[in-house]
Formats: sequence, C-alpha cells, structure tokens
Amino acid sequence: MSAATLEKHDIFEEISPMIGARVHLKKQDLLSGEYGDLLREQLSQRGVLVLPKINFSDDEQVTFTKTIGNFMPELAGQKVYDISLDAKVNPNRDYLKGSLYWHIDGTMNRAPIGAAVLCSKVLPTWGGNTEFCNTYASYDALSEEQKQEIEGLRVVHSMWISQLYHTPEPTRAQLEDWMRMGQTELPLVWKHRSGRKSLILGNTAQCIVGKDPMQSALLLHGLRDFATQPQFVYSHEWSVGDAVIWDNTGTMHRAMPYDPDCGRLLHRTKTAGDEPIE
Repeated sequence: MSAATLEKHDIFEEISPMIGARVHLKKQDLLSGEYGDLLREQLSQRGVLVLPKINFSDDEQVTFTKTIGNFMPELAGQKVYDISLDAKVNPNRDYLKGSLYWHIDGTMNRAPIGAAVLCSKVLPTWGGNTEFCNTYASYDALSEEQKQEIEGLRVVHSMWISQLYHTPEPTRAQLEDWMRMGQTELPLVWKHRSGRKSLILGNTAQCIVGKDPMQSALLLHGLRDFATQPQFVYSHEWSVGDAVIWDNTGTMHRAMPYDPDCGRLLHRTKTAGDEPIE
C-alpha cells in the first residue's frame, strides 16, 4: 500500500501526548524511501519514532537512514557506530560513559546531528533503557515569565565538563585530552527556522555567560529538571531488532545504567544537521 493511500493514523501510534510514536510499516516500505517525507514530518513533531523489531541489517540501516536525511558517516569513516561500554566491542568506551547523562549530540558542531537511528543487537543483562525528552514541548510548557528570564541567554558548552560527570577526579593529562575538543557558546533557547523553539541543555552545558556561577548552575539544572519531567520523557526498553529514531535538534537523550561488561550493543547511524544553532 502506498503513502498516498495509507492514512497517518494507520502508520503512527502515539506513545504519549508530548513525545514518541510507534511506526507500523513493513521493512520494504521503510527501505523504499516512499515514506521519507512523512517520517521526517512526524519526527519533528513527535521527537522519537519507534520501529518495533524491524530487524535491520547494517546495510539496511544505512539505506533507511539515507531516506530520512543526508547520511553522515563517523569521523573515522565508518557508516555504522558500535554503541557499547564493553571494551571488547568499543575500545573508546570511556568516551561513551557520558551517554549515561542527558545530552544532545554534536553541541561542539556549528550544526548538530540532525537525526539518529539506533538498532538493538545485544541486550543488557539488566537496565540499559534509552530515555529521550522533548525539548520543544518543555520549552512550550514554560511560563511566559520563565521564557522572558532565559530569552537571549548564552551558554558555554564544552566536552571536558561532560566527562566530569563520570570521572570527577581526572588526571591533568586526561583533562588536557578532553579540552582539545574545545568549547563553544550557544543560545540557551534555539530559535529554529520553522519558528519553533527548543532548549539546549545537557551535560556539555558548562555555565551561562555573564551569570554568577551558582546562579548559572541553579538555572541550568533547574531547566534540565523541568525538561526531563515524566510527561516530556519516553523510556525505551529494548528488544533485539528494535530501531529507534530521534530528532537530535529537539530532544535530549541518555542511556540508563547497565552492566558495562555485559556486551550490550546498539548500532547507530545518523544524518547531518542542516540548521546551525542561532
């Protein structure tokens, strides 16, 4: 059945009012590209789309990702990235420890990642859900007074500050290594080309420019608490073969704790962002 004859309510099943939808399409339909525009539209509205037990191979995952945006390989050139804290699977697992805390991918880039696709390959022995929060919806839910308070504020983001979440006493050498990734200054409120607004928060947020450090911390952590309230959050419990897509420009995400040596494995592909943060 073609996109022209299927109704949206036949394809998308709302998970909660503020975030998430399950997609009911067959694999061949997803790979055809016929639904790419519709999926992008729903992704921008729902933040997260779930493809239950779709069982993409790596090549199929790459093909599908290309239907929803401009495919973006990893820095090392690989098309699919192994998400695992198991050193036997990913030798750079220490970097991934930051994924256990709320974050947006690519805050060091002028235009962050657009969308990302995760596919489950090996389940954890315990824990390991992936959580997402809708930062469009949480911004919209702020009071007018709160919106005025944060309008125009800018935040310093740095990779090294995010690593302190899991390694609070690094050596000088570790700190220097993290600091080589630099830092950037971003608006607290992202004003998108569409006219919508979202919050830019997460574990790379170091401080608000021009504010007292304690005031800055209270505001940033308070906004994160607000944005990650249950009504804005979807927690995905993985089954092998599941695929989850998220809009990185309007959500934050994190992995819930799990046994780092259990072999839990997700494969990630992503699209390039096409909208600088302004």
